[in-house]
Amino acid sequence: MFRALTASKRCNGPFDAAVVIPTVGRQTLARAVRSVFEQRFSGTIQILIGVDVWRGEAGMLTALLEEAPSNCGVWVFDLGYSTASRHGGFTPAGTGGALRTILSYAAHSRLVAYLDDDNWWDADHLSSLTRAILGHDWAFSLRWFVDAETSKPLCVDRWESVGPGAGAFQKRFGGFVDPSCLMLDKVSCEGALPSWCRPLKGDGLGMSTDRTVFEYLRGKRAAGTGQATAYYTLSASDPNHPTRLAWIADSR
Repeated sequence: MFRALTASKRCNGPFDAAVVIPTVGRQTLARAVRSVFEQRFSGTIQILIGVDVWRGEAGMLTALLEEAPSNCGVWVFDLGYSTASRHGGFTPAGTGGALRTILSYAAHSRLVAYLDDDNWWDADHLSSLTRAILGHDWAFSLRWFVDAETSKPLCVDRWESVGPGAGAFQKRFGGFVDPSCLMLDKVSCEGALPSWCRPLKGDGLGMSTDRTVFEYLRGKRAAGTGQATAYYTLSASDPNHPTRLAWIADSR
């Protein structure tokens, strides 16, 4: 099924901020989208949901669209097939194929933030990012590590997603910022948008496009909010999971 970008609410653009959410229809998508609806943000928000493959309940999105507040417009992009090579497409990115790139260009806002469908935001996330990005090319928040079973925040990540020139990835990648913590000025950072399709060389799973994007962003003007307003769900299948658990244990 192909559904062109369709709005759930009348909300004229351009928007003050846009949010790109690639999804495979996990149950956690509802929590992610509702966290955008609940933003303490005085401007208008465009939410672009891109369906890679759909594994959720058929009526989930329809119900979510009905919940959108008056300052939010929600668009759903569902080609009916996946652009990701791991699902039969031709884009090597394992995290949504070409969706982040396509929806970043489609966003009717200069400011674009990103949210994975298993993560969510604090109500002040967008407002703090839009303040921080003034005079800069991109901005980022800090994040919480969250238990996957209980959804309980465990501790603030002070090691990985901490910005340029810092953290555990400083030597290898020059630092790092998780996509769910990012906001880009898509005009001044236009060169980053195709990189959402490009994992690092040798990454057969295609899960490293965030590193490719960050490599581009390192040459741009950045600002951090200093606030942990993103919630990142831990995954036992992630190679860094044992290290993260050790950090969390040491922080207590």
